[in-house]
Amino acid sequence: MTTQRDVHGELRTRLHAAAEAHQPDRARILARVERGMAGQGQAQVRSAHRATRPPLWSWARIVGATAAVAGMLAVGGYAVASAVKGDAPAQQSVSASSPPVESPGATSRPPLSPRPTPAPGGGRTPAGPGVSPPKSPAAKPSTPTASLLPVTTDEAEGPLWSDGSVDPHSNDFWAQSNVTLKTSEALTALTVQLKVAQTGGVSSAGAWRSLPEGDFVFTVAERDGFLVYTWVLRQGRTVPKGEWVFAGQYDHDRGGRDAHDDTYAIAGRSDGRQTVVGGDFASHDDKKD
Repeated sequence: MTTQRDVHGELRTRLHAAAEAHQPDRARILARVERGMAGQGQAQVRSAHRATRPPLWSWARIVGATAAVAGMLAVGGYAVASAVKGDAPAQQSVSASSPPVESPGATSRPPLSPRPTPAPGGGRTPAGPGVSPPKSPAAKPSTPTASLLPVTTDEAEGPLWSDGSVDPHSNDFWAQSNVTLKTSEALTALTVQLKVAQTGGVSSAGAWRSLPEGDFVFTVAERDGFLVYTWVLRQGRTVPKGEWVFAGQYDHDRGGRDAHDDTYAIAGRSDGRQTVVGGDFASHDDKKD
């Protein structure tokens, strides 16, 4: 039986025999050595050449390689982004401003209908079906005209004294009639009435009084051929003692106007007694005649 030791010994014997029988080829070995030495010299020359090359080319290569990689990455990213953008739905930017604040009860109001467009020539466009035409503002009720006072020529009675005159500043187109009142007692009721005859083109141009405006209700109206100005003392107000003027202004036809038919009347109350005075607008010299 052959053991492992016998096998190893036989193998060593064969190797020794092969080594002794081997004849080295010296020429072949020398040629291989020469080729190896020549290759080593060329490697040294290449190393020296690399060492003498300026470092700028090395950095240039690094920078160029980096730029190329970055460009490839950018192109790849753009392609990916384009693909993703094509698949994803477009998004719109939304303003972040706060919503408007509505006034209380704004949601309960009905929508306003558009205003009608004025028609050519200043007229209004007719309302369409189911739309009511715009309403004109309601006219303010006028103050009822006071009753006419009785005509009298008594210029003075009791605590009252009166006079009528045409203002000297009147002209060919405009005039003012003054009613002067003097009272020696305070009055709890007072009505002053001026009647200007319609002599042609007579129309009211205003009025005033020397007492507080808020103490009186004033009206002017045409009645029975006269332009009638009336001042009525408000309830609860009083007229103190003194001299007061009530004036009516009016336009008239061109030329001098005759005030012969103009009259005035005053009714006052003091201490529970009613007094009425009045007259016309003739000058005092004419009255004496």
